[in-house]
Amino acid sequence: MKKSFLHSLGPGLLFAGAAIGVSHLVQSTRAGAEFGFGLLWALLLVHIFKYPFFQFGPRYAAATGETLLEGYKKLGKGVLIAYYILNFATMFTIQAAVTIVTAGLASQLFGITDDLVLWATLIMFISLIFLVVGKYKLLDNLMKIVIIILTISTILAVNIALFNTNDTFDVTQIIPSGAVELTFLIAFLGWMPAPLDVSIWHSIWSVEKDKTNVIKTKRTAAVFDFNLGYIATLFLGICFVLLGALVMYKSGETFSNKGGVFASQLIYLYTKNLGEFSYLFIAIAAFTTMFSTTITTMDASPRAMNRTTKILFNKQLKYGYWFWILFLFAGTFLILKYFMEDMGLLIKIATILSFLTAPFYAILNYKLITGKHTPKEHQPGIYLRILSIVGIVFLIGFSIWFLSSISNFSS
Repeated sequence: MKKSFLHSLGPGLLFAGAAIGVSHLVQSTRAGAEFGFGLLWALLLVHIFKYPFFQFGPRYAAATGETLLEGYKKLGKGVLIAYYILNFATMFTIQAAVTIVTAGLASQLFGITDDLVLWATLIMFISLIFLVVGKYKLLDNLMKIVIIILTISTILAVNIALFNTNDTFDVTQIIPSGAVELTFLIAFLGWMPAPLDVSIWHSIWSVEKDKTNVIKTKRTAAVFDFNLGYIATLFLGICFVLLGALVMYKSGETFSNKGGVFASQLIYLYTKNLGEFSYLFIAIAAFTTMFSTTITTMDASPRAMNRTTKILFNKQLKYGYWFWILFLFAGTFLILKYFMEDMGLLIKIATILSFLTAPFYAILNYKLITGKHTPKEHQPGIYLRILSIVGIVFLIGFSIWFLSSISNFSS
């Protein structure tokens, strides 16, 4: 029983691996660097209000044996087509964003060359080899190791920062104002802890996990596994805000939008303030964070596109998953090769789009998990339903506030 339970862990850690990336290393660190502890309220609120909609992914998979994509088809073919278009429009930018930051960190950590396109191509190729050789099972096992390394190295880095600061802590919470600050806030919330469509990835991983299990994962085990990964994303999000606040707040440093320059600034500021001995902890924490995201996004987007194609056109391509992986590889390479200078803008667009589309996924997931397509005994209880409704209001309200504020600033 114990062995079976431990073996059921996996999709939740893949979720954490996908979530703990640009949102944590880049956005959370910047939040701490620019606002100190002032945006902790936003970090906590977005985790609380997004929680139900992420949880509904593994819950639905455990209840029905299907992914959310099959569920969306039951809600209407137009819903699935909308997802297909949205995912296709953003998958290359998301992969490029996470890969270029990983490449910048690899360049700082390993040296050899400062050609970030070359590093990015190598990292994607290594990720591809991992997925070809080990498929889901290797990814599952790898992520357990990665999350442990990431957690230990990040905790060490935070403790070093705490012991090396003499400043008093100002925990006054800040509500950003002005177009630049407001845009950052929405971008921060958009990918914190992850875009809501990652719930679809989680449901896919859950179904893939059951293919490797003799015993089907029960809902309680699936939810526990998710909670474990979700708590990890919250904990590490707080850690990176703390690191940014303790090490970079009021440092006078302006962060570059270029992945390689940002990585260099990040590691330099840490080692400058914490000492050269902290370099290894910081570098490992940062690189592990981004590599885990790179490999999980490279697996998830092709799985989602392949499955959506199959459901929409009722046709299974023999090598559909590998077609989409190679297509993602090629598209990402072209973006990095020819649009490197615009990566900051592309990331900003992708993160804001993720937040503005969050109500769409939230409503779909809630409607699916509380409707006739989910068995009654697997549907959420009253408290989770209330939290879901409040969460939908929060996501819609913030989107309207952002759009109206930006409209006022531009007029």
